[in-house]
Amino acid sequence: MEESVVESGSGGMPTVKELGWAAGLAVAAGCSAGGEDDVPEAAWWIQAGPGTDLPADEMDAARFLEAATFGVTADDMTGLQYAGFNAYLDHQRRVAPSLQRPALEAREAAGESIYQNQRQELWWRNAVRGEDQLRQRMAFALSEIFVVSDRSGALQNFAIGLAEYYDVLTRGALGSFRDLMSAVARSPIMGNYLSHLRNQKGDPVNHIRPDENFARELMQLFCIGLIELEPDGTPRLDGDGAEIPTYSQTDIEELSRVMTGWTYAGSANFKWGARDMIRPMEAWPDFHDDQAKTLLGGAVLPAGLTPEEDLEAALDVLFQHANVGPFIAFRLIQRIVTSTPAAGYVQRVAAVFADDGTGQRGNLEAVVRAILLDDEARTGHLTSPTTFGKLREPLVRMAGIWRTFGGAAASGHFRYWNPQNDFGQAALRSGSVFNFFYPTFEPPGLLQGAGLFGPEFQITTHTVITLTANEYYDRIYRAYPGFGNANEHTVTLRLDAELALADDPEALVDHLGLYLMAGQMSDDMRTALVAHVSAVAMDAGNKPDGMQRVLDTIYLIVTSPEGALQL
Repeated sequence: MEESVVESGSGGMPTVKELGWAAGLAVAAGCSAGGEDDVPEAAWWIQAGPGTDLPADEMDAARFLEAATFGVTADDMTGLQYAGFNAYLDHQRRVAPSLQRPALEAREAAGESIYQNQRQELWWRNAVRGEDQLRQRMAFALSEIFVVSDRSGALQNFAIGLAEYYDVLTRGALGSFRDLMSAVARSPIMGNYLSHLRNQKGDPVNHIRPDENFARELMQLFCIGLIELEPDGTPRLDGDGAEIPTYSQTDIEELSRVMTGWTYAGSANFKWGARDMIRPMEAWPDFHDDQAKTLLGGAVLPAGLTPEEDLEAALDVLFQHANVGPFIAFRLIQRIVTSTPAAGYVQRVAAVFADDGTGQRGNLEAVVRAILLDDEARTGHLTSPTTFGKLREPLVRMAGIWRTFGGAAASGHFRYWNPQNDFGQAALRSGSVFNFFYPTFEPPGLLQGAGLFGPEFQITTHTVITLTANEYYDRIYRAYPGFGNANEHTVTLRLDAELALADDPEALVDHLGLYLMAGQMSDDMRTALVAHVSAVAMDAGNKPDGMQRVLDTIYLIVTSPEGALQL
């Protein structure tokens, strides 16, 4: 339990051509593979009206949704093809955030003991069922940049505190990057994880020096990186052709002096007492170094500033650094679209980070819109087929299966507590502040040395591949409607639309190829799948007619090398 916390369907997709279809679309939304259980009285796309910036075809729509959401659904396909890209993104901006902490606190108030297991359940629920899909994808991406982990002994007992930290990322996912920097810096979860909570000013007599951990990672991992970058994210070189470091050890030491004097909100003592893991940390001026500081680039913070003034001034210096735009653009593109973005792609997104068109710097909603609508995102699979694409993260792939097929359990929970045992990752559970994988990891083999990155391959070991296939087997073959050994925690898939296609192997394969692979299946794979499905009897497996065909097709797609890719 939290310690001393002070505060608390899947269905066939209609082709949309005329506005007169709108009423029919609202009905269609309720009967689909992967749709929500309850249909809004007026679906968002009907309110938006017919758009002009429509996907080129259903594959273009599916590719967009594969990046913008945790899984393609018929509802989203219908709306996107009717209202267009920008209307979809406008809608996502307006949707209220799906948060974790309020739900955990409600369960705790009802008498339930809260541990990390329940936090994982809430992560799955929001990823699979949340209407705010774009915000959830961005929050997950940000959680792999502003890393904290429940594997830390300092955090493992604070599930609600970690839920609030994830909620901070969720609320800020489409907001100001500068505001997010401040919220993360003041978070007691981050303060514990990177040890600037209860960090005090230097005292040579007692051999006390400010802790440098957060100061170092704030620069290295959260905003500017190790080397100076050109606007397109490529290394900036000096006159001798050498890379230029962004900061020195002295810069770390000076910034660490800024990060002094912060402890738990409401604490009666700086060094000990109740631990409020929810509210932002509060400053104790007596423990803060208020002398002048010189930060990277020569920026001077004058003596006499309060802890709050020092912190915000230092964050302003970092936020205005030329590296921040390309540094963050590259990482967000990697998490959402492609592992090795072209320099021009990075530069275009970084330019939007620098100025969203209204003079605002660091507008994350504008940044993710630029990422998703860039020409490379929309057509890179055609124009740069040898360099474009990424291996989808295991958590995203699992959430996608459940989301596409409207997965739900009778208990109302997604009781998959330890996905790291199968997939090598779980939300806020990396082995270190460096995340589950490095952004510039090059897998052994053809990619190595070719300047092509594959971060997710770093956790794709032989063991993980085997365990993932086994887990998918359980989550598919033991999750169809009517499965005899299901219990209240079985996440059952809605497969009505797929069963309706089971007697037509080509149609079934094409349908599932669209929803699970955005229509990017090779001809060879399609031929092999159609042959397999055709060889399976409609009444095979002691299951409802056609079910074995449907389950086989889903399983073979999601466990295939092609099915693991986002192209």
